[in-house]
Order: sequence, then C-alpha cells, then structure tokens
Amino acid sequence: MEGIRSSTRSRDLLRKIKEFTLSILEDLSEGRSPLIFIQSFRTYCTNLDSICSCRSNKPSGHEILTFQKESNVHRIDLIHFSFGGLFMYCDADQSVVDRAINDICVLLQCSRHNLNVVSVGNGLVMGWLRFFEAGRKFDCINSPNTAHTIPVLVEDVKDLVSAALYILVVEKESVFQRLENDKFCSKNRCIVITGRGYPDVPTRRFLRLLMDKLCLPVYCLVDCDPYGFDILATYRFGSMQMAYDAKFLRVPQIQWLGAFPSDSENYDLPKQCLLPLTIEGDTYSKDQWLLSAPS
Repeated sequence: MEGIRSSTRSRDLLRKIKEFTLSILEDLSEGRSPLIFIQSFRTYCTNLDSICSCRSNKPSGHEILTFQKESNVHRIDLIHFSFGGLFMYCDADQSVVDRAINDICVLLQCSRHNLNVVSVGNGLVMGWLRFFEAGRKFDCINSPNTAHTIPVLVEDVKDLVSAALYILVVEKESVFQRLENDKFCSKNRCIVITGRGYPDVPTRRFLRLLMDKLCLPVYCLVDCDPYGFDILATYRFGSMQMAYDAKFLRVPQIQWLGAFPSDSENYDLPKQCLLPLTIEGDTYSKDQWLLSAPS
C-alpha cells in the first residue's frame, strides 16, 4: 500500500507541476505578467482563548509574486529552475535556494521528502531503540551508549522497536557526549537525541516519528538563554521557515528541562552566576546571555 500511495503522490505532483508551468506559459504568451500566489503559514495559534498554541495548520494569508516587482524576479527564476531539478543553483546562496524549495512545497502542497530533497543529517541518537532504514539495521539496544547518526530518509524507517521509558533531547553535542561517556542509557531506560544545536529536518522528523510510534514522554534539556528557548520552540512548534510543514515536524508534547529564568530568584543564585542580557541585536554573542548553562 505504501508503494501505491507513493506512486499516486508522484503522479499528483507531476500533474500540479504541469498545470503550474502551463499557466505561466499561457500568461507570458498572451502578454500578461504571471501572478504566483504563495500561501503564508504560522507555527502558533492566534486565538487567545485557546489552550493549545501549536495546532494552527491553516494558511494565515498569502503573498503575491510578480515579474513587475524587481525583488520578485530572482525568486521566481529560482522556482522555475528548481522545478526543472536544478536545486543547486550556482548563483544563489543556500538560504535563497532553501526559500525557493519552500515556495515549491507550498505551491505543490507537499513536504520536501516528496520532492526527494533531503539534507545530510547532523543529529545523533543512542539508547533503547532498534530499527531498519533502507536495508540497514540500527541496533542501539545491544549497545545503548553508542551514538548512531539519525537516518536521513526517515520515511524509510521500518520495524521500530523500543524498550525505553522516555525520550531525552539535549541541545548540545557536548552534553550528549557526556551522557554517552557516563553510560547514562545503561542506567536509565531511555532514548537520547541531539540535533547538535538547532535541529535539522531529519532530526525533527525522526523525533516526531518516535513520538507517533512509541507514545513516550519527551523531555528537552536546553540552556536558559534565548538560543535555548529558540531551539526548544523549534522542537515544540516548528520553525517559521517551514511553518507549512510544521504538523509533521513539531512535537507539542515536549517538556522543558533545565534551569528556568525564575530559578535565579527562587534559589538566590549569586550575581556572579548571571550574565547580562544585551540589546545590541546582531552584535551579541552567546556568552552575553543570562544564565548560560555550562557545557
């Protein structure tokens, strides 16, 4: 059945690409400036009366791209090149290419993996877990303190088995390595994951897969600074850049571990333990944030 669904999805995507291309060609042939409507999404709920703040999946508006705006021309060109399969457009940096791919996903109402656009994963996993991916066996259970790279093709993960009681996500690779050296998973029946800082798409998709399949509690240990808060929010709500796909990437059940901002007053922490929060925008460094947790 999975193969049938995949084949149907491919035909649907090809149909949408043909319809989009024909509409652009028709406009150009008749002397009209094509209008491309890009839907806008958000990762949060704007209903102040709502208990949940992470279930808004509907478009919140749209943006119109046209050749009449000079700022839109290069963006439209990149969309056309990407439709042709040239995702590594030479004259654009990675952020611009990423935006073009995101535009295409919104236009086609699909995820990146449906277009066979996947990034090399940076995430690591260890603990009480076993699974297969693309014919390879990942047997973490027999060596729970050995780190494995998170699979890139998360959709190919099969036969997922776990004896864990919970999942622990840590912000820093250094913390992950410390837990590995201390044989943390031998003493605690858990799965430990790190995205090595800001998590990439495979790490977030893999964590969501574990959540869906295993239904385990998920905890996240991050620094008590704006970077840590941002990383936690990315896991919980999804990123703004890929808000259109947040429902497949976010883990709204994730719970925050670590030092809280209120702990400085609740536990009378010495002033020398605090670092000033600056307002210098782009000039700040991570060492200038309040209550930066040790590595």
